[in-house]
Amino acid sequence: MGPLAELLATDQRQALEFFVLQLQEISGPVVDQQELLYNASVLAHHALVSTAADFDLASPATLGAVFDHFVVDGGVRDDAVIMEAAGAQCLLLAGFFEDQMRRRHNIRWYAHLGASFFGRAAAAEAVAEKARLLGSIGVNFERWRRRHALLSRTLRTQPYLLDCRQ
Repeated sequence: MGPLAELLATDQRQALEFFVLQLQEISGPVVDQQELLYNASVLAHHALVSTAADFDLASPATLGAVFDHFVVDGGVRDDAVIMEAAGAQCLLLAGFFEDQMRRRHNIRWYAHLGASFFGRAAAAEAVAEKARLLGSIGVNFERWRRRHALLSRTLRTQPYLLDCRQ
């Protein structure tokens, strides 16, 4: 594998480390580490999963897709895994992609929806520690959503130059 291929190939660990460091810088020193890791894992997961993936839950392209999948077809409201995925997708799109989604969607409404998805996931979660984490993410949803949006804007303003001479 050449230097350019190595630069462009990112695995799960590298993506997670990248987002942990970036969110830590945005969040400052006083932040719940479990919430930080969770949010970094949401960003890392969706950075590596296509909107056209035919396995697991594909990354949604718009908040409208989240609405259609989890609200209109809401037959799984007591499933912790599905509600967590719905909350994570709201967090990703209303947060990291806020600037792109704002033109067509009410971000405040989707933030409320995402927080409620995490609350439902926490209520349905059988493992107490995971339920606590999901509940905490739900309570702090807006704070994390704003951090995701700030991180997105920060990353878009940083110049990246690839040295392709090798």
